[in-house]
Amino acid sequence: MPAASAKKPEPASDPVSAPASAPTSAPGPDHGPEPGPAAKPEPGPASKPAPKSPSKSPSKSVARRAAAKSADGTSEAAAGSRAKADGPAHRGSPRGTAIERRTAAERAERHAATLKRLERAAGKLSTAAIARMDENLSWYRNMPPEHRSWIGLVAQAGIAAFTEWFRHPEAPQAISTDVFGTAPRELTRAVTLRQTVEMIRTTIEVVEEAIDEVASPGGEDGLREAVLVYAREIAFATAQVYAQAAEARGAWDARLEALVVNSLLSGDADEGVLSRAAALGWGSPDRVMVVMGSAPSGDSELVVEAIRRAARHAKLHVLTGVLGARLVVVVGDGGKKPDRVFDPVPAARSLIGQFAAGPVVIGPTVGDLLSATRSAQAAAAGLKACAAWPDAPRPVLADDLLPERALAGDQAARRQLVEEIYTPLDEAGSALLDTLSVYLEQASSLEGAARMLFVHPNTVRYRLRRVTDVTGYAPSDVRSAFTLRIALALGRLRAG
Repeated sequence: MPAASAKKPEPASDPVSAPASAPTSAPGPDHGPEPGPAAKPEPGPASKPAPKSPSKSPSKSVARRAAAKSADGTSEAAAGSRAKADGPAHRGSPRGTAIERRTAAERAERHAATLKRLERAAGKLSTAAIARMDENLSWYRNMPPEHRSWIGLVAQAGIAAFTEWFRHPEAPQAISTDVFGTAPRELTRAVTLRQTVEMIRTTIEVVEEAIDEVASPGGEDGLREAVLVYAREIAFATAQVYAQAAEARGAWDARLEALVVNSLLSGDADEGVLSRAAALGWGSPDRVMVVMGSAPSGDSELVVEAIRRAARHAKLHVLTGVLGARLVVVVGDGGKKPDRVFDPVPAARSLIGQFAAGPVVIGPTVGDLLSATRSAQAAAAGLKACAAWPDAPRPVLADDLLPERALAGDQAARRQLVEEIYTPLDEAGSALLDTLSVYLEQASSLEGAARMLFVHPNTVRYRLRRVTDVTGYAPSDVRSAFTLRIALALGRLRAG
């Protein structure tokens, strides 16, 4: 009987390492025995004999482990599929694209429905906003009917512009033109910036309160967000409108103010100057003077604004302008009490910090704006003649520069010296003129004048006090003596 081929015994090992589904192969009936000697078992420890039948299934523990591994693989595959479905790859998939299209279509449908409802409610919202303004804003109730109608049109235009903006929120639109273009430019003067802000706030509050009623179901948040964005744009547009109006008015006021100052300086002041000054906010002060000096380098608008700030701090009315290299300031007493003492020198000192280095001359105080021509011309002549008195105070009165102005050819100064000094002395008697003349010729010596006049020194002293009483100038003062000497010379030339 032929010997059966013996199967090679397997070494003992962990059952898990052997595949559970691989049966042990056995020779079939058509196969002969393998050539060669029978295979011997490989050396090594063997804990268990080889399985008796190759067709038996794996052990129960092997089957359980294989089933668990298969289940884990299935769970990982499912989790991976879900991660892919939730990840970016899914959004690019046909299914994700369909979801996005459906969501966008729903959003567009809600937006279109909200837009239609907003268009139908625009008139109702405008009426409610105007009623709210009439209820809450006292300045609106007190306005003339014409201005109230313009404000109503602005409110209607604002809601209509918001509706159009909501239709195409991504398109650039000129909101200031849409909303404020319906009102005349004069309305920016009748309605202040604060009042405009209150009007816009009231209108936005009315629209916000009606969001739940106006918006389509599900579109409340979108409409509320649109109102907030549009309110911000309206705020910027309001600031731009008033800034442009302020710039235009500031430029116009600067030109008008310079025209008034130039008219006063050139002597062309008439009733038109008063109306222009009133348009600039000039009151009716009964004490007016002109201060003149060199203009600082730089932007003239900044200089003018600095003068205005200093004048407000000092409670003064001012009209100012930079004319060439000169800075001219017309100053009016801003005090409410008629008995208030108005000293021109302290008033000028409150403004002197805005002038450039050099002399600053104060014209004489006059009673009204039309008479300020005389003050302006005196200040201009004093500024021209100030070089003859290097040690002049700053600021200096134009009347203190009378002798220098007379020497420089100022006819008004010459006439003033004769009329205020020489003529009163001449009318007071020849003794005063003779005593003053001799005293000045004797280098202000009482004894020398007394010897020349053959009188007692006390008589000379008495007559000199009379000269001070008549003219306001003390012959013993060096500066006053110079003024008296020029006045005597001019008076003699006129009398001669």
